[in-house]
Amino acid sequence: MNYLRYSLTPLALLIFLALISCVLSYVILMLAGDILALRKLVSKGTLIFLILSLFPLRRYLSLSWGEIGFAPKAIFFKQILLGIGLGFLTLMPVLLLLYGLDLHVIDTTRIWTGSKIFERVSIALLLALLISFAEEPLFRGLLLIGLRKKMWVTVAIVISATYYSALHFLKSRTSIPYDDIRFDSSFKLLGEAFSNWFNPEILSAFIALFMVGVFLAVIRTQVKQSLGLCIGYHAGWVWLIKTSKDFFNTNYQSEYLYLVSSYDGVVGPLVSVWMLLTISIYLGYQTFKKKSKGA
Repeated sequence: MNYLRYSLTPLALLIFLALISCVLSYVILMLAGDILALRKLVSKGTLIFLILSLFPLRRYLSLSWGEIGFAPKAIFFKQILLGIGLGFLTLMPVLLLLYGLDLHVIDTTRIWTGSKIFERVSIALLLALLISFAEEPLFRGLLLIGLRKKMWVTVAIVISATYYSALHFLKSRTSIPYDDIRFDSSFKLLGEAFSNWFNPEILSAFIALFMVGVFLAVIRTQVKQSLGLCIGYHAGWVWLIKTSKDFFNTNYQSEYLYLVSSYDGVVGPLVSVWMLLTISIYLGYQTFKKKSKGA
Protein backbone atom coordinates (compact mmCIF):
# COMPACT_ATOMS: atom_id res chain seq x y z
CA MET A 1 0.00 0.00 0.00
CA ASN A 2 2.85 2.40 0.83
CA TYR A 3 4.47 1.67 -2.54
CA LEU A 4 1.20 2.61 -4.26
CA ARG A 5 0.93 5.83 -2.28
CA TYR A 6 4.52 6.83 -3.02
CA SER A 7 4.04 5.92 -6.68
CA LEU A 8 0.91 8.04 -7.11
CA THR A 9 2.11 11.07 -5.13
CA PRO A 10 4.06 12.50 -8.12
CA LEU A 11 0.92 12.11 -10.27
CA ALA A 12 -1.14 14.00 -7.70
CA LEU A 13 1.46 16.77 -7.67
CA LEU A 14 1.48 16.90 -11.47
CA ILE A 15 -2.30 17.25 -11.62
CA PHE A 16 -2.27 19.94 -8.92
CA LEU A 17 0.38 22.01 -10.69
CA ALA A 18 -1.35 21.53 -14.04
CA LEU A 19 -4.60 22.86 -12.57
CA ILE A 20 -2.79 25.93 -11.24
CA SER A 21 -1.27 26.42 -14.69
CA CYS A 22 -4.75 26.24 -16.24
CA VAL A 23 -6.06 29.04 -14.04
CA LEU A 24 -2.99 31.25 -14.44
CA SER A 25 -2.88 30.71 -18.20
CA TYR A 26 -6.45 31.97 -18.54
CA VAL A 27 -5.73 35.00 -16.33
CA ILE A 28 -2.54 35.84 -18.24
CA LEU A 29 -4.29 35.73 -21.62
CA MET A 30 -7.20 37.82 -20.36
CA LEU A 31 -4.79 40.47 -19.06
CA ALA A 32 -2.09 40.39 -21.74
CA GLY A 33 -4.10 39.51 -24.83
CA ASP A 34 -3.41 36.95 -27.53
CA ILE A 35 0.32 36.51 -26.82
CA LEU A 36 0.51 32.69 -26.99
CA ALA A 37 -1.73 29.73 -27.77
CA LEU A 38 -3.61 28.62 -24.66
CA ARG A 39 -2.49 24.98 -25.00
CA LYS A 40 1.18 26.04 -25.13
CA LEU A 41 0.79 28.35 -22.17
CA VAL A 42 -0.79 25.59 -20.07
CA SER A 43 1.89 23.09 -21.12
CA LYS A 44 4.86 25.40 -20.55
CA GLY A 45 3.38 26.68 -17.31
CA THR A 46 3.01 23.16 -15.94
CA LEU A 47 6.60 22.35 -16.84
CA ILE A 48 7.87 25.54 -15.19
CA PHE A 49 5.93 24.76 -12.01
CA LEU A 50 7.36 21.23 -11.98
CA ILE A 51 10.89 22.59 -12.27
CA LEU A 52 10.31 25.18 -9.55
CA SER A 53 8.84 22.50 -7.27
CA LEU A 54 12.33 21.00 -7.10
CA PHE A 55 13.40 23.62 -4.54
CA PRO A 56 10.66 23.28 -1.88
CA LEU A 57 10.41 19.52 -2.36
CA ARG A 58 14.14 19.09 -1.90
CA ARG A 59 13.84 20.79 1.48
CA TYR A 60 10.71 18.85 2.37
CA LEU A 61 12.44 15.54 1.60
CA SER A 62 15.61 16.69 3.40
CA LEU A 63 17.78 16.01 0.36
CA SER A 64 21.07 17.81 -0.14
CA TRP A 65 22.14 18.93 -3.61
CA GLY A 66 24.76 16.20 -3.44
CA GLU A 67 22.09 13.58 -2.79
CA ILE A 68 20.10 14.96 -5.71
CA GLY A 69 23.17 14.13 -7.79
CA PHE A 70 25.16 17.34 -8.17
CA ALA A 71 28.91 16.77 -7.93
CA PRO A 72 31.34 19.61 -7.05
CA LYS A 73 31.38 22.27 -9.78
CA ALA A 74 34.61 21.21 -11.54
CA ILE A 75 33.57 17.55 -11.64
CA PHE A 76 29.98 18.43 -12.61
CA PHE A 77 30.99 20.25 -15.79
CA LYS A 78 33.48 17.53 -16.72
CA GLN A 79 30.64 15.03 -16.33
CA ILE A 80 28.47 17.05 -18.71
CA LEU A 81 31.18 17.12 -21.40
CA LEU A 82 31.85 13.40 -20.96
CA GLY A 83 28.12 12.67 -21.07
CA ILE A 84 27.66 14.61 -24.31
CA GLY A 85 30.45 12.58 -25.90
CA LEU A 86 29.02 9.30 -24.64
CA GLY A 87 25.57 10.40 -25.76
CA PHE A 88 26.92 10.81 -29.29
CA LEU A 89 28.57 7.39 -29.17
CA THR A 90 25.43 5.63 -27.93
CA LEU A 91 22.95 7.23 -30.33
CA MET A 92 25.04 7.62 -33.47
CA PRO A 93 24.83 3.89 -34.37
CA VAL A 94 21.02 4.20 -34.37
CA LEU A 95 21.06 7.22 -36.68
CA LEU A 96 23.60 5.59 -39.00
CA LEU A 97 21.44 2.47 -39.22
CA LEU A 98 18.33 4.56 -39.94
CA TYR A 99 20.26 6.26 -42.75
CA GLY A 100 21.63 2.95 -44.02
CA LEU A 101 18.13 1.47 -44.14
CA ASP A 102 16.92 4.50 -46.10
CA LEU A 103 14.58 5.39 -43.26
CA HIS A 104 16.26 8.75 -42.94
CA VAL A 105 16.93 10.51 -46.24
CA ILE A 106 18.78 13.75 -46.85
CA ASP A 107 16.52 16.77 -47.18
CA THR A 108 17.48 18.07 -50.62
CA THR A 109 15.00 20.96 -50.48
CA ARG A 110 17.20 23.00 -48.15
CA ILE A 111 20.23 24.99 -49.18
CA TRP A 112 22.90 25.14 -46.49
CA THR A 113 25.81 27.52 -45.99
CA GLY A 114 28.59 27.20 -43.43
CA SER A 115 27.11 29.98 -41.28
CA LYS A 116 23.60 28.49 -41.51
CA ILE A 117 24.86 25.05 -40.45
CA PHE A 118 26.75 26.57 -37.51
CA GLU A 119 23.64 28.52 -36.48
CA ARG A 120 21.34 25.47 -36.56
CA VAL A 121 23.83 23.24 -34.75
CA SER A 122 24.41 25.91 -32.08
CA ILE A 123 20.70 26.47 -31.52
CA ALA A 124 20.14 22.72 -31.28
CA LEU A 125 22.89 22.44 -28.65
CA LEU A 126 21.46 25.33 -26.63
CA LEU A 127 17.97 23.81 -26.68
CA ALA A 128 19.38 20.38 -25.81
CA LEU A 129 21.18 21.78 -22.77
CA LEU A 130 18.11 23.72 -21.62
CA ILE A 131 15.93 20.61 -21.88
CA SER A 132 18.46 18.45 -20.07
CA PHE A 133 19.10 20.95 -17.27
CA ALA A 134 15.34 21.19 -16.76
CA GLU A 135 14.46 17.49 -16.87
CA GLU A 136 17.40 15.65 -15.31
CA PRO A 137 17.37 17.28 -11.83
CA LEU A 138 13.64 16.61 -11.75
CA PHE A 139 13.53 12.99 -12.94
CA ARG A 140 16.98 11.52 -12.21
CA GLY A 141 17.43 13.83 -9.25
CA LEU A 142 14.45 14.58 -7.04
CA LEU A 143 11.97 11.95 -8.26
CA LEU A 144 14.34 9.00 -8.53
CA ILE A 145 16.19 9.64 -5.28
CA GLY A 146 13.00 10.54 -3.41
CA LEU A 147 11.43 7.25 -4.50
CA ARG A 148 14.63 5.33 -3.79
CA LYS A 149 14.44 6.40 -0.14
CA LYS A 150 11.06 4.69 0.16
CA MET A 151 11.40 1.57 -2.02
CA TRP A 152 13.75 -0.82 -3.79
CA VAL A 153 15.99 0.86 -6.31
CA THR A 154 14.64 -1.22 -9.22
CA VAL A 155 11.07 -0.16 -8.46
CA ALA A 156 12.17 3.47 -8.13
CA ILE A 157 13.89 3.28 -11.52
CA VAL A 158 10.79 1.83 -13.21
CA ILE A 159 8.44 4.41 -11.68
CA SER A 160 10.67 7.40 -12.42
CA ALA A 161 11.20 6.20 -16.01
CA THR A 162 7.44 5.80 -16.44
CA TYR A 163 6.79 9.38 -15.33
CA TYR A 164 9.62 10.64 -17.52
CA SER A 165 8.17 8.95 -20.60
CA ALA A 166 4.56 9.84 -19.81
CA LEU A 167 5.28 13.56 -19.46
CA HIS A 168 6.41 13.70 -23.10
CA PHE A 169 2.87 12.81 -24.20
CA LEU A 170 0.99 15.15 -21.90
CA LYS A 171 0.00 17.36 -24.81
CA SER A 172 -3.09 18.82 -26.38
CA ARG A 173 -3.15 19.60 -30.10
CA THR A 174 -6.40 21.60 -30.10
CA SER A 175 -6.00 25.29 -30.89
CA ILE A 176 -8.72 27.49 -29.43
CA PRO A 177 -9.11 30.93 -31.07
CA TYR A 178 -8.50 33.73 -28.59
CA ASP A 179 -12.04 35.08 -28.90
CA ASP A 180 -13.45 31.64 -28.03
CA ILE A 181 -11.43 31.17 -24.83
CA ARG A 182 -13.52 30.72 -21.71
CA PHE A 183 -12.54 30.00 -18.11
CA ASP A 184 -13.02 26.26 -18.58
CA SER A 185 -11.16 26.11 -21.91
CA SER A 186 -7.78 25.33 -20.35
CA PHE A 187 -9.32 22.54 -18.25
CA LYS A 188 -10.74 20.95 -21.39
CA LEU A 189 -7.30 21.10 -22.99
CA LEU A 190 -5.81 19.52 -19.88
CA GLY A 191 -8.32 16.69 -20.04
CA GLU A 192 -7.42 16.13 -23.69
CA ALA A 193 -3.72 16.09 -22.77
CA PHE A 194 -4.18 13.44 -20.06
CA SER A 195 -6.40 11.35 -22.34
CA ASN A 196 -3.49 11.20 -24.79
CA TRP A 197 -1.85 8.71 -22.40
CA PHE A 198 -4.47 6.17 -23.47
CA ASN A 199 -3.81 6.63 -27.17
CA PRO A 200 -2.38 3.30 -28.48
CA GLU A 201 -0.49 5.17 -31.20
CA ILE A 202 2.03 6.47 -28.65
CA LEU A 203 2.94 3.00 -27.35
CA SER A 204 6.16 2.41 -29.32
CA ALA A 205 7.48 5.90 -28.56
CA PHE A 206 6.40 5.57 -24.91
CA ILE A 207 8.36 2.32 -24.52
CA ALA A 208 11.43 3.83 -26.18
CA LEU A 209 11.42 6.89 -23.93
CA PHE A 210 10.81 4.62 -20.94
CA MET A 211 13.95 2.67 -21.85
CA VAL A 212 15.86 5.95 -22.17
CA GLY A 213 14.62 6.86 -18.68
CA VAL A 214 15.72 3.47 -17.34
CA PHE A 215 19.17 3.86 -18.90
CA LEU A 216 19.69 7.30 -17.34
CA ALA A 217 18.35 6.09 -13.99
CA VAL A 218 20.74 3.13 -14.03
CA ILE A 219 23.67 5.50 -14.65
CA ARG A 220 22.44 7.77 -11.87
CA THR A 221 22.12 4.96 -9.32
CA GLN A 222 25.34 3.18 -10.30
CA VAL A 223 27.60 6.25 -10.22
CA LYS A 224 27.51 8.57 -7.21
CA GLN A 225 26.68 12.24 -7.82
CA SER A 226 26.37 11.56 -11.55
CA LEU A 227 23.60 14.01 -12.44
CA GLY A 228 26.06 15.92 -14.67
CA LEU A 229 26.68 12.71 -16.59
CA CYS A 230 22.93 12.22 -17.08
CA ILE A 231 22.55 15.82 -18.23
CA GLY A 232 25.35 15.28 -20.74
CA TYR A 233 23.91 12.04 -22.09
CA HIS A 234 20.47 13.63 -22.42
CA ALA A 235 21.85 16.76 -24.08
CA GLY A 236 23.95 14.72 -26.51
CA TRP A 237 20.95 12.66 -27.59
CA VAL A 238 18.64 15.66 -28.00
CA TRP A 239 21.36 17.55 -29.87
CA LEU A 240 21.87 14.70 -32.31
CA ILE A 241 18.13 14.21 -32.88
CA LYS A 242 17.42 17.91 -33.43
CA THR A 243 20.40 18.27 -35.78
CA SER A 244 19.41 15.12 -37.66
CA LYS A 245 15.89 16.45 -38.16
CA ASP A 246 17.36 19.60 -39.71
CA PHE A 247 19.27 17.65 -42.35
CA PHE A 248 17.18 14.51 -42.84
CA ASN A 249 13.55 13.58 -43.41
CA THR A 250 11.77 10.37 -42.43
CA ASN A 251 11.01 8.16 -45.43
CA TYR A 252 7.41 7.12 -44.80
CA GLN A 253 7.54 4.73 -47.76
CA SER A 254 10.31 2.64 -46.20
CA GLU A 255 9.61 -1.01 -45.42
CA TYR A 256 11.40 -0.47 -42.11
CA LEU A 257 9.12 2.32 -40.95
CA TYR A 258 8.03 0.17 -37.98
CA LEU A 259 11.46 0.76 -36.41
CA VAL A 260 10.58 4.38 -35.58
CA SER A 261 7.51 6.19 -34.33
CA SER A 262 5.75 9.33 -35.45
CA TYR A 263 6.92 11.09 -32.27
CA ASP A 264 10.16 12.37 -33.80
CA GLY A 265 11.11 9.84 -36.43
CA VAL A 266 13.86 8.40 -34.21
CA VAL A 267 12.51 6.95 -30.98
CA GLY A 268 10.65 3.69 -31.44
CA PRO A 269 11.29 -0.07 -31.34
CA LEU A 270 14.86 0.29 -32.63
CA VAL A 271 15.77 2.69 -29.81
CA SER A 272 14.04 0.42 -27.28
CA VAL A 273 16.10 -2.60 -28.32
CA TRP A 274 19.30 -0.55 -28.53
CA MET A 275 18.78 0.93 -25.04
CA LEU A 276 18.03 -2.52 -23.61
CA LEU A 277 21.22 -3.87 -25.16
CA THR A 278 23.24 -0.90 -23.88
CA ILE A 279 21.87 -1.28 -20.35
CA SER A 280 22.65 -5.01 -20.38
CA ILE A 281 26.22 -4.40 -21.56
CA TYR A 282 26.76 -1.70 -18.94
CA LEU A 283 25.38 -3.77 -16.05
CA GLY A 284 27.30 -6.81 -17.26
CA TYR A 285 30.49 -4.77 -17.29
CA GLN A 286 29.82 -3.43 -13.79
CA THR A 287 29.17 -6.97 -12.50
CA PHE A 288 32.37 -8.25 -14.12
CA LYS A 289 34.37 -5.35 -12.63
CA LYS A 290 33.03 -6.04 -9.12
CA LYS A 291 33.83 -9.74 -9.39
CA SER A 292 37.33 -8.96 -10.64
CA LYS A 293 37.95 -6.72 -7.63
CA GLY A 294 36.63 -9.37 -5.27
CA ALA A 295 38.78 -12.11 -6.77
